[in-house]
Amino acid sequence: MWVERGFDARPAVARTEQDEAGLVERIAAGDRRAFETLYRAYHPRLVRFLQRMTRSTPLIEEIVNDTLLVVWRKAATFNGSSKVSTWIFAIAYRRACKSLQALDEPVDAGIDEREGIEADRPDWQLTQLQLTGAVHAALAQLPLAQRTAFQLTFYHDMSYTEIAEIMECPVNTIKTRLFHARKRLAVLLEGQIGVRS
Repeated sequence: MWVERGFDARPAVARTEQDEAGLVERIAAGDRRAFETLYRAYHPRLVRFLQRMTRSTPLIEEIVNDTLLVVWRKAATFNGSSKVSTWIFAIAYRRACKSLQALDEPVDAGIDEREGIEADRPDWQLTQLQLTGAVHAALAQLPLAQRTAFQLTFYHDMSYTEIAEIMECPVNTIKTRLFHARKRLAVLLEGQIGVRS
């Protein structure tokens, strides 16, 4: 299994698409430091993406490691026709779909994210916790394709074109999935958002 141990503590420095493309080029040449930088930049993003998609911590770690191992091994095949982020998320998406199919188990619809809330007021914390829980529970009820398109749009700020490339489908399919996702979320969250705002 691919592990993060042994990397130095320097922060990731890739900030632009050009930086990331340069890193991939260096990785293709076997530059381990370039891989470490890309790993540090993408590991947390992929974990967040896969957490909402799979809701399984062991599966997330496995998929992230597999994804980044593919990046290490296949960096030379990256041709720059898409953003580095699109390429990496597409690998992660395909790996996740394959893993979920292999599990043949329903995705857990539980509410499992309670982190990141640091406000001092208990009432604010409670409201945010309830709201976050309601949104996550509603998202969990969406079909996987709609949930994935929704989270890539709203949590990872990707364009329709990027999402279509990641999910290997036409842009119009992504628009349709988002339309249905929003419509379904509106029904599922009806009354809950207004009460808490």
